[in-house]
Amino acid sequence: MTKGERLLGAIQLIVPILLLIGVIPTWPHSRGWGYTPSGIFGLALVILVILLLLGEL
Repeated sequence: MTKGERLLGAIQLIVPILLLIGVIPTWPHSRGWGYTPSGIFGLALVILVILLLLGEL
């Protein structure tokens, strides 16, 4: 595994974790957003899984 592959793997691990933290509506300004942030995160996660299964990433 090359250095570039390890870096890409780390990025692919860190970005979904940050998105997951970002969709939790615990702050007062985001309580009214409903399911929109988690829906967007879910869509991004589905796209990521499809790309991984197709071997594009």
